[in-house]
Amino acid sequence: MTSQGTCIAVVSGKGGTGKTSFVSGVGTALAQSGRRVLCLDCDIGLRNLDLALGLSDRALMDFSDVAQGRCPLSAAVVEHPKVSGLYLLTAPVSNRGRPVTETQMISLLQEVRRRFDFCLLDAPAGLGTGFRLATCGADRCVVVTTPQEISLADVRKALDFLRLVKAPVLGIVENMSGLVCPHCGGEIDLFRKGGGEALAKQDELTFLGAIPLDPATVVAADLGRPIVALDTDSAAKAAFLRLADSVTEAVKK
Repeated sequence: MTSQGTCIAVVSGKGGTGKTSFVSGVGTALAQSGRRVLCLDCDIGLRNLDLALGLSDRALMDFSDVAQGRCPLSAAVVEHPKVSGLYLLTAPVSNRGRPVTETQMISLLQEVRRRFDFCLLDAPAGLGTGFRLATCGADRCVVVTTPQEISLADVRKALDFLRLVKAPVLGIVENMSGLVCPHCGGEIDLFRKGGGEALAKQDELTFLGAIPLDPATVVAADLGRPIVALDTDSAAKAAFLRLADSVTEAVKK
């Protein structure tokens, strides 16, 4: 890892694939392994990552207060109260009523990332401003997909865009990869399996791993805690822990 930390954009090209789940789950797992991890939701104005990390009640900062020195940057970085080493950069929703530009956000990210081992950027759906912000501000990209062709088709568009802007892809993750029965532990191919791994092979990319559908994720969401931070074991928790190891190894290459 570089001296200023490794910045990873988590992208897809469509909504509902599990980018926020990846950022909160893998971010928590990396923090629990002793890294300092910063998470940033690049979908400016929304607070999905806040909810996933159980930090939805915190106050929002105005971007210009930080950018113009009226408020220290440290005030915009919130430490998770229950996960040591895990932090969230407040998503600035306005710049005194004006849109926040990609340049301003990238500048803020470059300033803060040197304090962390990993910065995980949760890119919004589609290939718009938030997507460009995430990919332009990152060293590597992780692409999250679900196994179905409708998701894979959009992910292929995202990969084409990443190649166009020469953004390095760290690997592909398949979310909703089978359903784990909470009673017998058996797997059901509810939405198929293997589409993400097949796409990785086709594009000669690293397949980082799969995350199964798991009822424990609903429990974690209702508690407002990352599933990796729960005391109980589950298939999804184990998957996120494996993914954190895969990401760490892939970054070293």
